[in-house]
Amino acid sequence: MTSIGTGYDLSASTYSPDGRIFQVEYANKAVENSGTAIGLRVKDGIVLAVEKIIHSKLLVPDANRRIQSIDKHIGLATSGFQADGRHLASHARGEATSYREWYRSPAPVKEVVSRLSMYVQAYTLYSSVRPFGVSTIVGGVDNAGPHLFVVEPSGVAYGYHGAAVGKGRQLAKTEIEKLKLVELSTREAVVEAARIIYLVHDDQKEKEFELEMTWIGDETNGLHLPVPKDLHTEAERKAKDALENFE
Repeated sequence: MTSIGTGYDLSASTYSPDGRIFQVEYANKAVENSGTAIGLRVKDGIVLAVEKIIHSKLLVPDANRRIQSIDKHIGLATSGFQADGRHLASHARGEATSYREWYRSPAPVKEVVSRLSMYVQAYTLYSSVRPFGVSTIVGGVDNAGPHLFVVEPSGVAYGYHGAAVGKGRQLAKTEIEKLKLVELSTREAVVEAARIIYLVHDDQKEKEFELEMTWIGDETNGLHLPVPKDLHTEAERKAKDALENFE
């Protein structure tokens, strides 16, 4: 018997002889071929950044966003199939709303991630569905402080100080590991996030991209908001300067 995928990759409910689920592995490949998304958990909040590849010059700027709000204090960034990302964001939003209506208080970030990961994992159990081809970075600030999680296509959720998913994840992780995240402010993290996204995009210079960035923390009074235009522009300028010096 072989486990190269032949016959064992037709259904997410079928294991190969060595215990692999090929449909989940294929979903991970879909993520690896998508634009990079990163999340930074710093001393006073969370910064999310996404490299959104521009496939056509006719696209409207700021449309088809890959970072979405789940609740006032929670944001979600995706890498992979954008439609799958929207669906998961919608489901997470519903879970956050359900918690708020039931308990009359904002949902803890960990609770939303737990419910979302269980939902994603359910799509690896049945032959009638396929796993979601998207990895999600969920960041937020609640009563326990800043939190950052990644939910993989398998349904596994990990907590991180800094996380990266997508095509440039390895280089991004290397750069994130160099940062002293516990000492950074969200303003400083915005600049670092822009630098890292520009650095990982350098491998595919022929493709234009749009940098999406949002933050949550003391600067925003605990709300998930887009990074202000002036700070966004300044961060991009510093990122381009750093890239020139790097070369």
